[in-house]
Amino acid sequence: MPKSTAMRVQKHRNALRAAGLRPIQIWVPDTRRRGFKAECHRQSALLQDDHQEKDILEWISAVSDNKGWV
Repeated sequence: MPKSTAMRVQKHRNALRAAGLRPIQIWVPDTRRRGFKAECHRQSALLQDDHQEKDILEWISAVSDNKGWV
């Protein structure tokens, strides 16, 4: 007799828990929402000539290990 979807999901979750993992819920911005693109642009424009932002981006670039990514 085939297992129901709920039973398969529960088995998978139990296996993850047995491996030492736990489920969490995370809320992220909805990129499909009207106005999302405009808000991203607005926030980016605020940082365009920011001296600290440039320093931070340079530091991130210097310490990043992205070999093989590009």
